[in-house]
Amino acid sequence: MTEPNHGIVLGGGWAGMLAAHVLARHLERVTVVERDVLPDGPRHRKGSPQGRHVHVLWSSGARIVDTLLPGLTGQLVDAGARRVGFHQDLVTLTSHGWQHRFPPRQFALMCTRPFLDWKVRDRVLATGRITVRQRAEILDLTGDARRVTGVRVRDMDRGVPRTLEAGLVVDASGRGSRLGHWLSALGLPPLEEDTVDAGIAYATRVYQAPPGAAAGFPAVNVAADHRLREPGRFGVVYPQEDGTWMVTLSCTRGAGLPTHDDDFLPYARTLRHPLVADLIALAEPLTSVAVSRVGANRRLYPERLDSWPEGLLVVGDALAAFNPIYGHGMSSAARAAAALDTELERSGVGDGTARRAQRAISAAVDDPWIMAASKDVEYVNCRINARDPRLTGGALARQRFSDLIADRSIRSPAVCDVVTDVISLTAPQSELASSRFLSLMRKDRVLPQLTEPPLTPDELALVRLNPRSTVGAGGS
Repeated sequence: MTEPNHGIVLGGGWAGMLAAHVLARHLERVTVVERDVLPDGPRHRKGSPQGRHVHVLWSSGARIVDTLLPGLTGQLVDAGARRVGFHQDLVTLTSHGWQHRFPPRQFALMCTRPFLDWKVRDRVLATGRITVRQRAEILDLTGDARRVTGVRVRDMDRGVPRTLEAGLVVDASGRGSRLGHWLSALGLPPLEEDTVDAGIAYATRVYQAPPGAAAGFPAVNVAADHRLREPGRFGVVYPQEDGTWMVTLSCTRGAGLPTHDDDFLPYARTLRHPLVADLIALAEPLTSVAVSRVGANRRLYPERLDSWPEGLLVVGDALAAFNPIYGHGMSSAARAAAALDTELERSGVGDGTARRAQRAISAAVDDPWIMAASKDVEYVNCRINARDPRLTGGALARQRFSDLIADRSIRSPAVCDVVTDVISLTAPQSELASSRFLSLMRKDRVLPQLTEPPLTPDELALVRLNPRSTVGAGGS
């Protein structure tokens, strides 16, 4: 027996809340099952360890969320989130040099993850049609290989198990999902899985930004150069909603990572340029170092099973988890929510809906998956266990083409526009192989290579640094 007008979402994070909101648009009631106690404000929680590091919501994801939750982007900005125009409001040292600050084509919202989760959760739950069962552990799925009819959960405080029946169950339980175990218990074969693990690790501290700098100074990104064939080191300084800077230093396997406060600034000085170190050397640290070592790209392929059970979907990091450095996780979850909304609008919860919706959701994560995975493949010591031919064949030719695009996009405004559209998930990755783009690569004007960060004298004055160069700072 099942409750066809009841939906269950496993996990109350970003992907889970968006999925729950979509279900509530089409079903009579929705239950979110969550192990944690969800905070009633912008506070960290145990079940979201990556929340202590930098996050961005790309414009593509923000537009989808605004469609589902009208006006949310404006509310976030009004509450302090920084709307960063790419590339006017960003100073980036890419693998191929400094990016010219062209007029903004896309944007990203920069704020703390707890702040963003709280604002979305507050809007989603305000409808009153979604119930959250907190401190509840998911034991297994109910049903069989043909149809999932609900879940069995256990109250973590009282130890009492209970079966919840539903017409649709959505696994949004993140990287720690036990989907493989649950499917095996139903008699289904293992899902195909690809993993690309560059050994990424993160160390983050929050600093008090100098007066006016959180709003008037650009975000900063110093990337590694994979062509050096050595472990990569990265550093970013991103403005947050409370007038602070969140500074994340990261590395690939073999580069080491600062785990103590006293090591943070010296490590920043080992990056390819001293800009990050120069900024934090004059700023007041507000937190100790937070470290995370969970950053592998991992993707499951439920759409490839010969028979996928009715009533079950998988979204978010439970389906495809990316190296967080590329900022695609939240936008991918938004794309999945939009795909689910479209399918439910088209056919409701009936036979075949889950399989069609899962295919659409999996298609929605394909571009961010291949962008993150193919980039991480370029770093030494990367461990690859993948069958995707885009990752295992023609690596040298692909890398040469990628390097050519990277070199041109930092100096060519039209090329940069297209690349930014793709990176922000606004345009499909296939656009980079289009005849229009290839023509731009040949014909668009190319500006001189920048030798120093493109910062204006006014921006440098905000952070009390001496001018090095202002070439290209105002865009072209």
